[in-house]
Amino acid sequence: MANPLWRDLVKSSNKGEYGEFAKNFSSSLALAMDQVVAGHQFANSELARSLSEEIDSLGIIRRGEHVTVLYRQRSTRRQGEWLGRLVLGYEDGKIRIFGASIF
Repeated sequence: MANPLWRDLVKSSNKGEYGEFAKNFSSSLALAMDQVVAGHQFANSELARSLSEEIDSLGIIRRGEHVTVLYRQRSTRRQGEWLGRLVLGYEDGKIRIFGASIF
């Protein structure tokens, strides 16, 4: 369940499509995200616009009602590897994204 959500984030980030990027966000994450800051990230971050669709799942941890999935993320333009983090949980009976980041 997590991998398709992560892949959707990667695809929409590469295209700079904030609406698609945020479509599965929980209401609390959607309210916390500043669209101006997110738009700036898409426009100015080479990494955010060049994420490889090849990913490796590194593991899962559970915390309360949420699950965090860790990914090895690569770029199509930059050398190296990054740690991707996806926090999932239920909201109104649907799986939603409560956090997503790349370190």
